[in-house]
Amino acid sequence: MNTYSKFAELSPTFYADAGLKREQFMDMGIKQMWQGMSRIAGSVCTVSCPPGDNLMLHAAIYRAEPGSIIVVQAGDIKYALSGGNVCATAQERGIAGFIIDGVIRDIAEVREAKFPVFARGISPIPGKKKALGTLNKPIICGGVGVNPGDIAIADEEGIAILPAKQSEELWLNAKQKAEQDEALTLKDWQTNHRNKIEKILHDLNFEG
Repeated sequence: MNTYSKFAELSPTFYADAGLKREQFMDMGIKQMWQGMSRIAGSVCTVSCPPGDNLMLHAAIYRAEPGSIIVVQAGDIKYALSGGNVCATAQERGIAGFIIDGVIRDIAEVREAKFPVFARGISPIPGKKKALGTLNKPIICGGVGVNPGDIAIADEEGIAILPAKQSEELWLNAKQKAEQDEALTLKDWQTNHRNKIEKILHDLNFEG
């Protein structure tokens, strides 16, 4: 088990239920690029790329630590930041996946390799490799401020970013919430749920 395996045991939904703030969840436009993708979690390597350029993402795949997730602030959604060969190389180097506020290409190759990529979509047009951006500096991705070393958890439910200094506390809260939910039968949940809803309606003076 690697250092971040425990974070991947819990869906972003449990982090939300345990009180992780709304601003720590990326917007719904960034989603899994192929169906059946396993949940990923890992320490973040941050990248920013200027419009039309993907140099810094390509540099990051040789600099990010194995087990990390490369999170990218792209300059636009017109040009692909990565393709099949880049994803294959990242996969060989032990990178857990990409989360890209932009687009990719060669999706068939990525899907066949089963490399986890979350992005806004697909474009066949590659970006250039001419301009510097940033590596391991604060970025904005999917509306969330992301710092190097934060913990990303991503699956079909969404993408959560845990600030590094709070990650252990947030994981523990989410784990406790998951255990509480697991201990409830559906019948218990339904009873509790109905009582809760009826109390709220009563307190709001609903008649009906």
